[in-house]
Amino acid sequence: MEKMKRIFDRIEGLRNAMIEMQIRLSSVPAISPESGGKGEAEKADILLDFIHENGFEDVDILKAPDLDAETGYRPNIIARMPGQDTARTTWIMTHMDVVPPGEPALWDGNPFKPWVEQGKIFGRGVEDNQQDMVASLFALKTIRDEKVKPRTNAGIALVADEETGSGKGIEYVLKHGNPFKPEDLILVPDAGNSSGTMIEVAEKSILWLTFRTIGRQAHGSTPEKGINSLRAASYLIVELNRLYELFPEKNDLFDPPISTFEPTKKEVNVLNINTIPGEDVFSMDMRILPIYSVDDVVSSIREMTRKIESLFGVMIDIQTVQNAPAAPPTPAEAPIVRALQKAVKAVYGVDARPMGSGGGTVAAIFRRAGYPAACWSRSDETAHQPNEYCIIDNMVGSAKVFAHLFLQEE
Repeated sequence: MEKMKRIFDRIEGLRNAMIEMQIRLSSVPAISPESGGKGEAEKADILLDFIHENGFEDVDILKAPDLDAETGYRPNIIARMPGQDTARTTWIMTHMDVVPPGEPALWDGNPFKPWVEQGKIFGRGVEDNQQDMVASLFALKTIRDEKVKPRTNAGIALVADEETGSGKGIEYVLKHGNPFKPEDLILVPDAGNSSGTMIEVAEKSILWLTFRTIGRQAHGSTPEKGINSLRAASYLIVELNRLYELFPEKNDLFDPPISTFEPTKKEVNVLNINTIPGEDVFSMDMRILPIYSVDDVVSSIREMTRKIESLFGVMIDIQTVQNAPAAPPTPAEAPIVRALQKAVKAVYGVDARPMGSGGGTVAAIFRRAGYPAACWSRSDETAHQPNEYCIIDNMVGSAKVFAHLFLQEE
C-alpha cells in the first residue's frame, strides 16, 4: 500500500506535465490521409521523443506503407519495460490518429489549439484517444522513476489508423512483428462510462447497409408516368422496422440489451419539389446481439426488399458498407478483467463490472485473433463531437489505474 501511495502521489505531481503533453499532442492534426490529413508521423515523433527521454530501451517502430501519407508510411510504436515475470506482458493500446474537427463554427475555439477551462482540456483528440495515451505513458514513467519493477513486462502500443479501419494500425502490427501473446493482459481504453464502472468485454455485430431504390422519374403532376422511388423507399423503411420483431432477444450484458435496426443517413434525391424522384438512397445502422447470425438478418432484409420491389415495381440495390460479426467475448473472469477491477477499486472506490457494448472497438480485432482483450476508460464520451474535452482528473486517474494494472498489487 505504501508503494502505491508513493506512485499515486508522484502521478498527482505530474498533473501539469500531463496537461502540457496533451496540448502538444493535440496541436498536431494527426488525421488519416483517407480523411484528408497527413497521417500520424509528426505526432509519433513527439511520442518517441518522450519515450526515449524517459529511458524506454525496448522500442520498435512498425511502419505500414501508405503512399497517401505525407511520409509514405503510417507509424506504429511498440515500447516495453521488463518486469518480474518476463514471459508475459501487460499491454495498454491507444491510437494516435484523430477524426477531422467537423464544422469549425460549432467549436468555441480552434480544435488544434487546445485550451484549458474549468478542469477540462478542449481540443480534437484530447479524449479520443490522448487522455489514456498520455496516462499510459506517465504511468510507466512514474513506475520507472520510482524504480519499481512491474509484475509482468509492461508494454504500450501506440497505433495508427484506428479511426479509418485499423488496416495500417493494429491489424498491420498483428501481421508484421506481432509482439502479443494469448497469455498477455491487453487493455484497450476505447470504451467506458463517466463513473468508470464499465469494463467492456463483448460487442454486438455491426451491419451497415445502403439501400438504393430505383424507380422512374416523372413530373410531379403526372405521377402515373413515373414510379416514385421515395414512396417505395419509405414503405421499405417501415417494413424494415419488423426486424425488431423478428430478432427480439434481450441480453442484459449489453446496454441497450436488444439488437437495434435504425435508418440513419438519407441522401438527396431531387432538388425541386415538382419532380417524382426516380432514385432514392438511405442507409441503416444495425447492432446485432451475438446470439443472431448476421447472415440471417441479411436474409430477412432481402425478403423484405423483394416484397417492396413487387408492390411498387421498383428495383432495390443493397450495398454492404460494413459487416463486422461479433468477436468472441472476453471471459468475465479473464486475468485482465480481474486486474482492472482491482485497479479501478483502488483508485475510484467503485466496483467495475464486465459489460457489452453496442459500439465497435479495436478490442474486437484482438478477440478475433485469440487475445482476450478488455476495454476500460473513465470519460464523458465526447469523442468526435465539437468541443471535445478531456476531464483532467480522469486523465490523472487513468494514470493511477494503469500504474496499478502494471504492478498488479493486491
